[in-house]
Amino acid sequence: MTDLLIRPAQSRDHDAIWAILEPILRAGEAYALPRDWDRARALAYWFSPAHHVFVAQDADAVQGSYYIRANQLGAGDHVANGAYATHPEARGRGIARAMGLHSFETARARGFTAMQFNIVVATNTHAVALWTSLGLREVGRLPGVFRHPVHGPVDALVMHRSL
Repeated sequence: MTDLLIRPAQSRDHDAIWAILEPILRAGEAYALPRDWDRARALAYWFSPAHHVFVAQDADAVQGSYYIRANQLGAGDHVANGAYATHPEARGRGIARAMGLHSFETARARGFTAMQFNIVVATNTHAVALWTSLGLREVGRLPGVFRHPVHGPVDALVMHRSL
């Protein structure tokens, strides 16, 4: 996408980010977060002090958001972790890919040496394919750790790549 701007999120983006996060949370198929969180709780989490939050905006509106943070504290703080969300109506347009690539550059610029995702839901085939295409590899499989609302307990992948 050539007309996509990825920039640090601001408080004026809260409504747009909530419009992206709410359907994802309610569906309960991708994030290990409570499905019943309200706007205030979800945004408080997304904008946690340790999170560096960005939005992906085209000419029309904010279409996606992501954050990065240290995966662990102390001796593990050189590895980044992140979460990504694309507006349901904007999927399939390369927004998640652009945010992923941007996040790798941002993480590298902040001194991280790797990116690790701790829970990539195995049934989220679009996410698995995206992260694999961007160089992450499955380094572990956690059997049945995600309670999927349709499929019941499903595996989650731990995915990693060097930056």
